[in-house]
Amino acid sequence: MYGKALLSALLLSSLLLPIRGQQPQPSPAPAPQRTPPAADEQDVVRITTNLVQVDAVVTKDGKPIIDLKPEDFAITEDGHPQTITNFSYVSNPEAKPVTKAPAKAGRDNTSAPTIPPALHPNEPRRTIALVVDDLGMSQASIIEARQRLRKFVAEELQPNDLVAIIRTGGEVGALQQFTNDKRLLQSAVDHLKWNSCSRTGLHVFAPVGNDYGQNLCSLSAQAGTLQSILFVLQGMRNLPGRKSMILLTDDLQLPRLGMSDLHQPDLNTPGVIGATSNVGPELVLSGMPVFEKIVEFAIRASVVVYSVDTRGLQYAGVTATDNLGPIVTRPTTTIRQQLLDVRSPNVFQRTSSARSEALLAGREGSDFISRRTGGFGVHNANDLGLKQIAEDQQGYYLLAYKPVGQTFNRKFHNIKITVKGKGLSVRTRAGFYGLTDDEERTKQPTVADQMIGALISPFGANDITLRLTTLFANSPLTGSFLKAFLCINANDLTFVNAPDGTHRATFDLGITAFGDNGRVVSQENRTATLSLHDKIYEQALREAVVYPFEVPIKQPGAMQFRVALRDQASQRIGTAGQFIEVPNLKNQRLALSGLILWSPQTLSGSENAISGSPGVRQFRQGSEIGMAYSIYNPPLDQATHLPQLTTETRIFRDGKLVYAGKPTPLDVTGQSDQRITNASRMMLGVDFPTGDYVLQVSVIETLSKEKRRITTQSTDFEIVK
Repeated sequence: MYGKALLSALLLSSLLLPIRGQQPQPSPAPAPQRTPPAADEQDVVRITTNLVQVDAVVTKDGKPIIDLKPEDFAITEDGHPQTITNFSYVSNPEAKPVTKAPAKAGRDNTSAPTIPPALHPNEPRRTIALVVDDLGMSQASIIEARQRLRKFVAEELQPNDLVAIIRTGGEVGALQQFTNDKRLLQSAVDHLKWNSCSRTGLHVFAPVGNDYGQNLCSLSAQAGTLQSILFVLQGMRNLPGRKSMILLTDDLQLPRLGMSDLHQPDLNTPGVIGATSNVGPELVLSGMPVFEKIVEFAIRASVVVYSVDTRGLQYAGVTATDNLGPIVTRPTTTIRQQLLDVRSPNVFQRTSSARSEALLAGREGSDFISRRTGGFGVHNANDLGLKQIAEDQQGYYLLAYKPVGQTFNRKFHNIKITVKGKGLSVRTRAGFYGLTDDEERTKQPTVADQMIGALISPFGANDITLRLTTLFANSPLTGSFLKAFLCINANDLTFVNAPDGTHRATFDLGITAFGDNGRVVSQENRTATLSLHDKIYEQALREAVVYPFEVPIKQPGAMQFRVALRDQASQRIGTAGQFIEVPNLKNQRLALSGLILWSPQTLSGSENAISGSPGVRQFRQGSEIGMAYSIYNPPLDQATHLPQLTTETRIFRDGKLVYAGKPTPLDVTGQSDQRITNASRMMLGVDFPTGDYVLQVSVIETLSKEKRRITTQSTDFEIVK
């Protein structure tokens, strides 16, 4: 067992008693050796004065065709044949069967969830934005969509898929919700609910004679939907590769304008959407009609839109919920007599006709967007067609030609691709507006925009190498908080010699915790200055510095905690992020704090150890890992007033289980309250390859009314030689 003094110091300083009103002092620590991922240089849709490149999907009987050659295709612009100069087929990773669905985030599980592998921007993947239009869906449709999305996330998504679930009626403010972590995605699905400001009521069809009206806020609901779609497309533009948006809605109608107005808008101002910022929320919807603006921006952002009519297969006739008045409620007549009544057929026909027209009108807008961006619409499908859409993204062709003539005259140019072969069908984008490179170029982002962009990107910035260790903890005096250790490569900072003989580096920190749908749970900006004397400075350059800080968290739930650091002198930016699940301790359910990892060899004075700080988490092959954590709300035995707890430890690499420890009963002698601390250690085998790993601890108790209750926490670490 570890010394009581060591365990108490670690837990009290890092978990239980947050230091308030003091500036944390950085401490030297070994530098994490990481190579920034190569930038993705693949342009999917390119529309420049030198090259027009578009994507296309070829299918036969709904199945993708992947072995075609350039001579099998023909492409025209405004009816004029073009010479194909570039051709390739891009294949996404083949779907692998999912053996077990992960448990939902934020709830007790019977088994520990699998930790997803790290994402890298240059790897092939499916990037999918699931946009749930809660501003245009009935309560019945929301309930059905929630069930289908749970299944889709659990069974269809692959480890490398980058996915976001975004509500149009929520706080669509960040791309941080793009993730491959199914825990966060399931949490987002669980938060889907009917929006009282929806332009659709509780039912798909409002019952005749029982129309209770709509809230005033629903009058602007369609504008809110369109603005949210534009904002998501704007953010997806910065993600690498070909992307897709799946738009789930009951009702998105086209404006009642002539189709000529939709196809040939007058561009009064340069640029595509006239956004005031690359990442800001303001969108200027003047000039180009909004549906054409959505299509144009989706094309230039390499986003294919699929539309899903979430009403599914609907019966358009009269139902039991309709109140048709005395015509069909007279007790003296039979149903047959009522149907033969000269007035009754008109009521039935008018109701059925109006509802059939509403079904068609409600999908006009979403179908218009999907057709013109190379996707398709799903109608009359109670399963919402999500599996079909996912399979459609297995791969695509890229075809390019050199533009000539009047291509860049600020007018719309139609693109048509045909393919040889019997039974083959091809889908591509409808065309593009002829804007020059200068007109299409977005405004140079400000420093503030760069920091925001770094915070919300799922890949982050790598000019400064960072590693973030974030732990949930709770204090009886101050409540829940996050204890963070930010490990900074000191060589990436700019130090200057100060008059007092120290070396100083000043940097800005943006600290944000994002919850459901981009909701900001906590946000803070601060400026910090490192002032290091010669010996510590030299050590920092050889190793690193760890900057500790704390963030109070008032709301429980699954969230992404992200930090952006900007060196003031060089303006270089680095980011780091971590999935955090903050439990609700008020519900008296079993919960865990974050995990502290350290090297016992370092703390005992060994010169061969690598890590002595919880902010680094680097360990040599064959060395020991020490871990500590707190357990909250364990049920107590009525006789002994002690909990009955068992712990399990697992290690994952690239999402695969590589080590599973035996269940071990926890000795809680001397700890009779509902805050249990525990520390243990394990030996890393010499056969563990170097690389990144995830250590996971599960705590199981059997005293509650349920037969078995389990809670888990995890953290990543690195094995080096």
